[in-house]
Amino acid sequence: MGVGSGLTDSTATDWLPIMPQKCEGRGLRILLTNDDGVFAPGLAALEQQLRHLGEVVIVAPATEQSGVGHSITYLTPLVCKAIHREGRHWAWAVDGSPADCVKLAVAELLKDNPVDLVVSGINSGLNAGINVLYSGTVAAAIEGAFFGITSVAVSLEHDDDADFQSAAVIARNVIGGIVKQPRSQGGLFNLNVPTAATETPRDVKIVPMGLEQYGRTYEKRTDPGGRGYYWALWSESESQPPEMTDVSQLRDGNVTLTPLHFDLTRSEMLDPMRDWNLKG
Repeated sequence: MGVGSGLTDSTATDWLPIMPQKCEGRGLRILLTNDDGVFAPGLAALEQQLRHLGEVVIVAPATEQSGVGHSITYLTPLVCKAIHREGRHWAWAVDGSPADCVKLAVAELLKDNPVDLVVSGINSGLNAGINVLYSGTVAAAIEGAFFGITSVAVSLEHDDDADFQSAAVIARNVIGGIVKQPRSQGGLFNLNVPTAATETPRDVKIVPMGLEQYGRTYEKRTDPGGRGYYWALWSESESQPPEMTDVSQLRDGNVTLTPLHFDLTRSEMLDPMRDWNLKG
């Protein structure tokens, strides 16, 4: 279920030992990925800042994968190509989804030299509220958490003049603080940075994800051949979000950090449902 094909060849010579990017000192071993593609500016900015925390290994999609959620590739070959810069290994480009990248990296590419941290981003566009369920950026972090690895998704509000460099500094500071906390081990975190926070210092708000539905509008159009189709449009939620959620705090210009988990079980319903006496 991977989307797109940005790679046309892969030979045995592509499978070279991973050479992490130089870091300022001994520290974490970090797997960096995203859903905007291996050459996206957000990934480049975050790579530079994460070097302050440790070694950085990039395994990212070869092409744009926005909105693919947690799709994985299993019915077609998963092509992986080494990318070199200045005569050395720089990254792996995977012709698959963000979740593919993390799964392949942890289970195969880096299995002999495991990572301590998975970071996904910086995404161009916020991943807040129910959008986390559509997000390839968040899905990559979830995949890391599947393996018990502390994982952080990072997103920046979309803007034609988006300041990824400033957002990356914020991300480095927050991530550096997260990994110092014993309770963060194996945890899953979603970090969102509004444009305002890249211009002036803002608070980091620890908040739950908003549950309001938005972006539910479609425009019916006609193509040059006379065939009808629909185009998804952005639309605000019809209800006002609670004050202390990621959606509302981002609107106020604050950085938000939300702890997530991938267990979708509605636990409080288990005991009552056992009394339903359902028969198959």
